Parts: sequence; structure tokens; C-alpha cells
Amino acid sequence: RQDVVLRIARLDAIQPNAMKELDEVLASAMSSADVSRSAKLGGSKTAAELLNKMGGGDATVLEAIRETDPELAQEIEDRMFTFDDLIRVDDRGIHTLLREVQSDQLVAALKGADPALREKIFRNMSQRAAESLREDLEARGPMRISEVEAQQREILQTARRLAEEGQIMIGSGNESAVI
Repeated sequence: RQDVVLRIARLDAIQPNAMKELDEVLASAMSSADVSRSAKLGGSKTAAELLNKMGGGDATVLEAIRETDPELAQEIEDRMFTFDDLIRVDDRGIHTLLREVQSDQLVAALKGADPALREKIFRNMSQRAAESLREDLEARGPMRISEVEAQQREILQTARRLAEEGQIMIGSGNESAVI
């Protein structure tokens, strides 16, 4: 599994000659394919999607990738669990996470967050704190996407640390998994 996921994660593009050969072999299926450009296949996004669907074996696969290519493993991990995925963290986990995150960091991160995630966070705060956070969000002017994403990554790192400590759980349907 590790080898397959590693190969998928490293796959970027197919050479035009290989694409042309593939087109000839599969002419009926690919008759309208443009073989002059390389096609985007694989990559860390595809590997992350595959690992998310694998279930229980993803941690060992990710560790094996980390041994051979730490940067790629981090990129895959970042794509496996995004800021908007925090919506799957149970309310108790959100409470725990909010205690660990600074309010300035939260304001910046929520600028680019899904409205449903914002509401979940507001619901898990005191009414006074939620109102203050809403006011801070409105008062904060436009921000660079890179700044928002940087704050979201920091919060995700905190969430991962808390998950490793067993303090945050994600529920999906009837099953619960530690992130």
C-alpha cells in the first residue's frame, strides 16, 4: 500500500509520447483526447483522497512515506485534513481546540472558513465570546488568502497535536476516528 500511495503522490504528468501511445491503444475510449499536452494525474491530492478512503491503514502508509519523503508526507497530510474538516470534530473537541487557539488567530482563520464551520464554532462558545468574535470578524478588513491559510494551518497543527494526545475525535456517520 505504501508503495502505491507513494507512487501516486509523486505522479505529476504523463509525457506526450506516452499519452500518444496510450491514445493509440485505447483509441475508441480516448478518441477526443488532446495528446499534445500532458494530463494531470496522481499527486498529493489524489494520494490524500485515497488515504482518506482507506480507513485504518492510512497512518502506517503515511509514516512509510514520511521515511522516504518527509515533505511529500506533510503535503499529503495537509490535504487529508483541511480546516473545513473541523466541522466533523465533535462539540467537546471544538471546546478543547478553542481553549488552545488565540482569538486573533481564530478571527483570521475564520475569514476564509465555510459558514457552517463558523456557526459551529460560535455555538461552542459563550454567547458573549461568540458575539465578540463576530464583531472582530466584521471589523477585520480584507486579508490576503495566504495569511488566512497560514492561520488555518496553525490551527490544524494544534488540532493534530490534540488528536495525537487523544483529546479530539472526528465522527463520520456511526464511526469515530482520531484525527
